[in-house]
Amino acid sequence: MKAFSCFSHSKHSLFSSSQIIPIPYKYESIFKFNQNPVQFTPKFPPKTPNFPSLSLNSSQNLTPENLPPLVVVGSANADIYVEIDRLPKEGETISAKSGQTLAGGKGANQAVCGGKLLYPTYFFGQIGEDANGRLISEELKNGGVSLDHLRNVNGAPTGHAVVMLQSNGENSIIIVGGANMSCWPEEIDDADLEIVRNAGIVLLQREIPDSVNIQVAKAARNAGVPVILDAGGMDSPFPPELLNFVDILSPNESELSRLTGMPTESFEQVSQAVTKCYGMGVKKVLVKLGDKGSALFVEGEEPVKQPIISAPKVLDTTGAGDTFTAAFAVALVEGQSKQECLRFAAAAASLCVQVKGAIPSMPDRDSLNSGKVLAVGPDLRDKTGNHIPVAVKEGDTVLLPEYGGTTVKLGEKE
Repeated sequence: MKAFSCFSHSKHSLFSSSQIIPIPYKYESIFKFNQNPVQFTPKFPPKTPNFPSLSLNSSQNLTPENLPPLVVVGSANADIYVEIDRLPKEGETISAKSGQTLAGGKGANQAVCGGKLLYPTYFFGQIGEDANGRLISEELKNGGVSLDHLRNVNGAPTGHAVVMLQSNGENSIIIVGGANMSCWPEEIDDADLEIVRNAGIVLLQREIPDSVNIQVAKAARNAGVPVILDAGGMDSPFPPELLNFVDILSPNESELSRLTGMPTESFEQVSQAVTKCYGMGVKKVLVKLGDKGSALFVEGEEPVKQPIISAPKVLDTTGAGDTFTAAFAVALVEGQSKQECLRFAAAAASLCVQVKGAIPSMPDRDSLNSGKVLAVGPDLRDKTGNHIPVAVKEGDTVLLPEYGGTTVKLGEKE
């Protein structure tokens, strides 16, 4: 990790030129792993020519030596949590029940999610030379993320956010950009972008300058690497040039409404707003619908819906959207179908909201594989019409003791 000054006028490298990825896991297969440190030089497979199918070419033999990495370019924040019963009114001072500082930021969240899901992950971002920067660096390292491209800058503090967490798990957040918005080079050296060109997939957000996102997205697009842009972050208008280089735009309902200037209260309204996105140049839109689940829209196709996967208790929704987006990206680059990508992402988000904090709540692959996640069948409901959570896959026959010992087949109505 190198240090750079905000006040230097020399052109410096954003990313190191090394192609060695330190990965804290030994890959036995795409889904089974041993936790033995290993370092390997990736031999990237050719890019799939049919990304519109939303799947890598299944004929590719993805091995530890040629697994194309997840590259996340984005923000890293210290999240200052205050737990409150309600938001203060204008001019009012209220007391918080507790307060603490945890690592977060949309980019760092998504990178740690990728790392904990045992997929080789690079994070490209900036932190200040301060305690918050050291906190973030340690959390990224613990999450299995390569720190080779995390830059330490002088003259700007680490970005931070004030997270006002209410008792129902919902939050309101105020972001201070800090190093996330300062000291980036005007032009990213072409050699430094080679790792982007050789990625399996690239994740971007809007908590860093648009100029950085545009350069990265353009390099990825020209190399045939899919780009997912999380719409969260700055509320300024989206540069048309950026949208032209994006394969999948991933907003929540409010972000979709702000982008299009259209209401998004109903699914029909969401669909109409997505149609406007098509006209802006984005042909695939992954919409996070909160407690209504999610939907993947592809121009010319019927939307693919995924209901929410219920959590026993929601402690904190911070980072849930980042978890969803990153998990979707991991499933996509692993070659899963659209529906399986959505299901995997929903399961990861369900685990996320059960833990306080953003990065601390990122789920690991073992938790997803162990059946700790409550899977929801699309048509399985109780007598009140609510989805029944069960720890099985669709099509399995299961016993539901919490519903009087009823045995049902997932996918059938009770």
